[in-house]
Amino acid sequence: MSKDEKINCKDNTCSIGQNFYTCPMNPEIHQEYPGTCPKCGMALEPVSVETTEENDELHDMSLRFWISAIVSLPVFIVAMIGDFAPHYLPLSMRSIQWFEFLFATPVVLWGGYPFFVRGWKSVVTWNLNMFTLIAIGVGTAWIYSMVALLFPSIFPPLMQTDSGMVHVYFEAAAMITSLVLLGQVLELKARSKTNSAIKTLLGLAPKQAHLVDKDGNERDVSLEHVEVGDFLRIKPGEKIPVDGVVTQGQSNIDESMITGEPLLVTKTVEDSLIGATVNKNGTLIMRASRVGNDTMLSQIVQMVARAQRSRAPIQKLADTVSGYFVPAVVLSAVLAFAGWWFFGPQPHLAYAIVAAVSVLIIACPCALGLATPISIMIGTGRAALEGILIKDAQTIEMMEKVTTLVVDKTGTLTQGKPTVTTFKALGGIDTKEALRYAASLERSSEHPLAEAVVNKAKEENVSLSEVHSFNATTGKGVEGEIDDKKIALGSENFFQSLGISTKEIINDVYQLRQEGNTVIFLAVDSTLAGIIGIEDPIKETSAEAIEALKLEGIDVVMISGDNDITAHAVAKKLNIMKVYANVLPQEKAEIIKLLQADGAIVAMAGDGINDAPALVQADVGIAMGTGADVAIESAGITLIKGNLLGILKIRKLSRATMKNIRQNLFFAFVYNSMGVPIAAGVLYPFFGLLLSPVIAAAAMSFSSVSVIMNALRLKDMKY
Repeated sequence: MSKDEKINCKDNTCSIGQNFYTCPMNPEIHQEYPGTCPKCGMALEPVSVETTEENDELHDMSLRFWISAIVSLPVFIVAMIGDFAPHYLPLSMRSIQWFEFLFATPVVLWGGYPFFVRGWKSVVTWNLNMFTLIAIGVGTAWIYSMVALLFPSIFPPLMQTDSGMVHVYFEAAAMITSLVLLGQVLELKARSKTNSAIKTLLGLAPKQAHLVDKDGNERDVSLEHVEVGDFLRIKPGEKIPVDGVVTQGQSNIDESMITGEPLLVTKTVEDSLIGATVNKNGTLIMRASRVGNDTMLSQIVQMVARAQRSRAPIQKLADTVSGYFVPAVVLSAVLAFAGWWFFGPQPHLAYAIVAAVSVLIIACPCALGLATPISIMIGTGRAALEGILIKDAQTIEMMEKVTTLVVDKTGTLTQGKPTVTTFKALGGIDTKEALRYAASLERSSEHPLAEAVVNKAKEENVSLSEVHSFNATTGKGVEGEIDDKKIALGSENFFQSLGISTKEIINDVYQLRQEGNTVIFLAVDSTLAGIIGIEDPIKETSAEAIEALKLEGIDVVMISGDNDITAHAVAKKLNIMKVYANVLPQEKAEIIKLLQADGAIVAMAGDGINDAPALVQADVGIAMGTGADVAIESAGITLIKGNLLGILKIRKLSRATMKNIRQNLFFAFVYNSMGVPIAAGVLYPFFGLLLSPVIAAAAMSFSSVSVIMNALRLKDMKY
């Protein structure tokens, strides 16, 4: 691939791989090699974030700054003494100017070299940016001073001193360069803190694992050498190296780094383990199931990094302004120059150059460009540390505007771990025989309630049978043949469609539903043979989360495939007023469309495969991390903890992030709006004040740093 060829990237994912570079301010820029952004001139950053603190650009800018500052200081001191107390210097004014030239030139040409390169590139590509203004400003001051030093006679007599010399601005060119370098160093250091969340996550993974071979021998290997299927030993106090399944032992695991939940989780044989979580007491043997970039920790890091590189819609405002801003600043500098040249006091040229250079330097739009991406980077990183994964910046902006939250019942409001509370055989069939039919049929189903029936059979030590001609009707029920008998299992509506009456047990069904149970029916050869009551306990945090969300001004709507009685029984416990029951999977998205048509901005929280279309349809899709992968992929937000309180946290984080962005944009707009006329000399007729280019450079540098420091406050926000 040639250097001019761009990598084919879409949605921040590149087809060539992850070894590419992008711009923090313009994430649509991608290339295989390091360099500078063709739009803003900033150094490109690698997509993959490492735990190392090394930063080549920071090292280079720091070196240039310190050398430039040391060399510039005597230039500045000598220039100030030469202007205000020349009798204290043992040198002639001619010697002083040559001294300033010899010291300032390496600062401008070497220290400011990156600015000139980026400035020239911005002109060639016509992507005018902050470096365009810096290069023009510093270059103008230095070239003017050099010409004044070498050819003073070409200037008007009024600009010459009694000795025929012309005032120079070498100290301004050198100090501007040093101050801009200082601003770059401070900005790079502050920016390095914005991805501290990713570095924290990366630092959680252990470096080694205890590999156990087939003979039981143990040896330590680096994490990158662990493969799927390897057996690993985890000793007390150690971190789980990769994702996997327990094959021997029992222990308590601290999973708070993933879920945010401080309570220890007991793990035994066949239980899953998450890499980077901590084994507290017992010794475990595990089988690796996901390694490298496939582990949950790696996927979290990748998702956070992708979100940090995405763009919020509000960024379009800054982009639009920046597109016109630099040409407007150049025009303002030209007008300032012309104004001082034609209407200013003597010496016209000197005043005109000072005003033009000050305008160019103070108006650099770096603060404007940083205002949005910096806040997004910190906000998404902070969310990740709370167990909340945000897919992109647009989700953060939209979450602040949400007016309605639609929540799926099973697995979202409830624990998603249903259990059989009642199993009643009918028509003279043996209870265990009926359970065998039901569990054998449900073994082939993916529905959450199916697992509850299968687990009930295991508890009763009921052996399962082979099923023939299995058929599932989504959201309704399943059918099949066992022992040459037609078995059906499903909802009341499903049985009505099959022509099987359930009226004889209507009282039992009503009582179970009043208690919040989901009722499914069993039929053998088209004859009702049993009813099963299944309860899915409500999560402890659901009621608290619902009430808190209502206080946030969000209308909560419950949606469920259950019948009216059961759905309303659960809704009543949670104080949810609006309920949609008997909803088929394909109807969930339609309900969200209706709410949106009424003007609601809808967030949808769900965890199942059948929630995916609704999650996509919603303005903000929220997936429970305990749910199906397809639901997580379809959502803009993933709550790893599977806790609705996470929605409250992301709502508050969204509001804080957007407030922070607006503060940054306001500051950047006001700063540039006020800075340009002051630098142009609007105060001079009234107060005799003309802004020095050196002061303008200091103000410009610290404006960017102040925007970043404001964004860093998000790291310490309280929920």
